[in-house]
Amino acid sequence: MIRKNPRGDLPQIHETAYVDQTAILCGKVIVDENVFIGPYAVIRADEVDETGDMQPIHIGAHSNIQDGVVIHSKSGAAVTIGQHSSIAHRSIVHGPCTVGDRVFIGFNSVLFNCRVGDGCVVRHNAVVDGADLPAGFYVPSTERIGPHTDLAAMPRVTAQATEFSEDVVRTNHSLVQGYKKLQNEF
Repeated sequence: MIRKNPRGDLPQIHETAYVDQTAILCGKVIVDENVFIGPYAVIRADEVDETGDMQPIHIGAHSNIQDGVVIHSKSGAAVTIGQHSSIAHRSIVHGPCTVGDRVFIGFNSVLFNCRVGDGCVVRHNAVVDGADLPAGFYVPSTERIGPHTDLAAMPRVTAQATEFSEDVVRTNHSLVQGYKKLQNEF
């Protein structure tokens, strides 16, 4: 469902993107080319700041927002998902938040008030809250990263983790093409 927010902003969705009919996109949302937005995803840009303004939620080209993901923002703050990035099933990305290019966010993970640099991998059930991850960091499953986490102790992304992330993007890019072909059959 594509709908306006109370301020009247309507999502802008590139014609090559695929948005599942059960997903909800509301308000000042920008979806670039070849993006996959899966079933029951909710992307809501509807809160305003103290001046009545808001920044967009922007999903970069060739990224995928998988089943049940929630992307929202507090008080109109920006949320940016870079290009070729994957936000896996049931994750929550709550702004203010910036996710770089070629990033993988694992199942059930939570991002809030953070920056995740290019090429990072955040595995399943992890939390990144109030921290900035430089490019190429690897966050193991169930890890909690906060403003006082010693990032020097965190591992770097391995070639195997990078290949997994790239494979997820390739698979979802194929899904965009397949579902776009079927779109008129539903």
